[in-house]
Amino acid sequence: MLAVKNLCCVRDERILFQKLNFWVNQGELVQIEGANGAGKTSLLRILAGLSQPDEGDVEWRGKDIRCYREHYHRDMLFLGHHSGIKLLLSPYENLFFYQVNQAVNADAIWQALAYVGLMGYENLPVIQLSAGQQRRVALARLWLSDVALWILDEPLTAIDKQVREDIISLFQRHLSLGGMVLLTTHQDLGGMIRKIRTLRLTTAQSV
Repeated sequence: MLAVKNLCCVRDERILFQKLNFWVNQGELVQIEGANGAGKTSLLRILAGLSQPDEGDVEWRGKDIRCYREHYHRDMLFLGHHSGIKLLLSPYENLFFYQVNQAVNADAIWQALAYVGLMGYENLPVIQLSAGQQRRVALARLWLSDVALWILDEPLTAIDKQVREDIISLFQRHLSLGGMVLLTTHQDLGGMIRKIRTLRLTTAQSV
């Protein structure tokens, strides 16, 4: 379980959120909502251990992620606004590199590329692809991930309807296996995901 306790985040003399408490259980998707500037991306980066809160704690399986960083990162996949892919490598090479610490499964890589509509582009340097295609290279990692917790910032943006439906189906499968998903999206997931909770961040306040 991921537990958030009394979290506070201040940016540019504005309180984005404070005294924030929630949790994510196995088999559950939590969708974070809020107006632009409410702190959605800042919250996800704190939950992923990439930024520090001004107050409060984030616990994974009962332990503070700051003291449990290596184990936590092995259990968590974070996809943010920046794709985190290597531009000089091809889509296939990027996914191969991603699997380097696992048993590399070439068939799974090809299947992931097919799911995100990148067959025919698999050997081109990523730098030659459009921004949307580069985003899909990053999203293909979801089909190769068996970690428990997915933290995703707008994963359904700038992709076509079929890829979006495939990703939502993948969420369902991940949840059915006991995984957890925490995401931001402007898409309405109500009715598409069986077990979903919504967390809404309110407007930021001046310090």
